[in-house]
Amino acid sequence: MAVYTCTICGWEYDEDKGYDEGNIPAGTKFEDLPDDFACPLCSVGKDQFELQ
Repeated sequence: MAVYTCTICGWEYDEDKGYDEGNIPAGTKFEDLPDDFACPLCSVGKDQFELQ
């Protein structure tokens, strides 16, 4: 599993942990997130995230 970081604010999406507040279960791969997924801190789209 991988960690993706928002290049704008630094928020991290960890595939191992998911994102409880966004109803995204642990183990969800970044590429399987909804197309309209946005960073919960700064609201940018998936295209602003980098693999760490």
